[in-house]
Amino acid sequence: MSVFPDHPERRPVVVAGASSGIGAAAATALAALGHPVALGARRAEACAELAATITADGGTAVAHPLDTASADSVADFTAAVRADLGEVEALVCSAAVLRPGRIIETDPEQFAREVEINVLGVHRLVRALVPGMVERRRGDVVLVSSDCADQVRPFMSSYATTKWGIEGFARSLRLETEGTGVRVGVVRPGPTMTGMGMDWNAEDTTMVLEGWSKLGFTRSGHFMKPDVVADVIATMVRMPRGAMLPLVEVQPEIALEES
Repeated sequence: MSVFPDHPERRPVVVAGASSGIGAAAATALAALGHPVALGARRAEACAELAATITADGGTAVAHPLDTASADSVADFTAAVRADLGEVEALVCSAAVLRPGRIIETDPEQFAREVEINVLGVHRLVRALVPGMVERRRGDVVLVSSDCADQVRPFMSSYATTKWGIEGFARSLRLETEGTGVRVGVVRPGPTMTGMGMDWNAEDTTMVLEGWSKLGFTRSGHFMKPDVVADVIATMVRMPRGAMLPLVEVQPEIALEES
């Protein structure tokens, strides 16, 4: 007889940052596997469109506005999700912002904004949803980090700081929930083709890419698709009881050499 409680057949999943990129791909992948998914992001219209697509494809999805920088927004979002889908069995946190810049020139308010959304926003969602998982003695939390947490790139100091923070947060949460049936994992993607960075101006984009190239951070020559990272997230959520994936790093494969 297993010492671990079985997962219920119906496992609703909250995906924060589901309007695009890795979050949208994760919501799509989990819904395709039969999970009811709740999509949240500041771009509520994009989430609503994705939820409609998932529903049209035979899945179950709802969408509600979510600003992780606002405690009231998180409370309203989680209440709406519970009303729609019942108790949440898994949480995927992909919401984040990123602005490039040199450390000595970055505005402290901009730095603080990234910390507010990328780190404190995760804590708000965890605080709202994980106590119920602990009470039911089952649940999964997957936090999307970045390889910037391990290989810091120039001109992304605030983003790297938040991703370091997320990984430290995850380790603490994992230890504090050990033995409760709640599993906490981090996925650490390398370069991935998402909407992040698409709103940078030409000067900032050139500064970042030239800096990365100079220091050898563009070896693979290409970016992964969000679906690749989404498949890893789905695997982490669906691991059989009795096992977990605390940290998975995903990197682009180097192109084949010409023979």
